[in-house]
Amino acid sequence: MEQLVKRINGMIHLKAYNRQRDDLFFITVEKSQLELVLSHLKNNEGFTHLAFLQAVDFLEDSKFQLTYMLYNYDIRVNLGVKVLIARDKAEMTSIHKLWAHAWQYQRELHELFGINFPGSPRVEESFVLEGWEEMPPMRRDFDTKEYSERTFYQRPGRSTNDPKEYMKEKMYKNYAASPRIRRDDE
Repeated sequence: MEQLVKRINGMIHLKAYNRQRDDLFFITVEKSQLELVLSHLKNNEGFTHLAFLQAVDFLEDSKFQLTYMLYNYDIRVNLGVKVLIARDKAEMTSIHKLWAHAWQYQRELHELFGINFPGSPRVEESFVLEGWEEMPPMRRDFDTKEYSERTFYQRPGRSTNDPKEYMKEKMYKNYAASPRIRRDDE
């Protein structure tokens, strides 16, 4: 894997490299270099399978991290290619021409995080949230409690319980009253 990293670092400057296990590695690249790196990995290095594409919201840094998880069947290695993009007006190049099924991941990230992938097929169509008009719900600044209180009615008779006290009362109420079993060495 170190040879692969050297080859990629010869093409572009890697921002980071991390070996997590013998079969799991991560590299971090600049946004402008992502398509070049992914294309090289697929066409020249045997990473032919795009397993998934995910996003992480780093709200405090005003960034999203996209991770493209690739797999090489010949050497049985997973390689995550990470890229940071700006959170405001989040946009990334579509990779649906490299992996046809990528449009589904991109469509999901568009709907749930608000990340745009210009040119990606059907990216504007609803994926899961038909008719959703709120802020994308996977963004960390989306207030789920406020949304729930505004959208759903409170059913009568519902109450909130302290889990510790509830467990004592409902599940272990006889435990404190029962005699303690002594061990022989006590």
